[in-house]
Amino acid sequence: MNHRHSTPPDRLSRPEQKARTRRALLDAALALMEHRSLGSIGLREVTRVAGVTPTAFYRHFPDVDSLGVALVDECLGSLRATIRTVRDGLSSSDEVINRSISILARRVHDHREQFRFVARERHGGVPAVRAAIAEQLDLFAAELAADLADDKLLGGPPFDRWIAADLRMVTGLMVNHMVWTAAALLDAPPDSAGAEARVIDTAGRQLRLIVLGARHWATEA
Repeated sequence: MNHRHSTPPDRLSRPEQKARTRRALLDAALALMEHRSLGSIGLREVTRVAGVTPTAFYRHFPDVDSLGVALVDECLGSLRATIRTVRDGLSSSDEVINRSISILARRVHDHREQFRFVARERHGGVPAVRAAIAEQLDLFAAELAADLADDKLLGGPPFDRWIAADLRMVTGLMVNHMVWTAAALLDAPPDSAGAEARVIDTAGRQLRLIVLGARHWATEA
């Protein structure tokens, strides 16, 4: 049997100690928000669960709202970067759709607490967090629009001839669909592979429908 041993804190370098404390604070906040909103938890609750002092908290975040923004960036920022690499390496629209949904499903499966936090706080009571989520989703749509305008996907619409407003409209639909898919995956029983597979299949079919509709969308030059 293999035993994993974590490095004792006194043997960690200063950057390693700092990273471990930051991770503990983020994980503590997620644990507290399993059935609560960010606005309902306090700094001292977070530090108590994380096992650090309030002074240590302030070395990483000025307040709990800023911690929430960091959680948004960690969840959506890393997902955005990963999905963009899929578009860089594939040319078929079906391949991009399948790989993107597969990555999203795996991320939601592995990081349910983060995605549940984002789903809850997207329309929640903390303005800074709502704004951070909106910014990340807007970046998703803007980057997708730029990539589609620069490169025609095999089997996809000639996006390079679309006007900017229409291109952002369709990428906004795609991003909103991604948000819907994440929410549906969260609602699927975590121990039911069949339920998750049905969500993934439906998501792929719906995205293909969006692409099919876009292929026949008439735009002005």
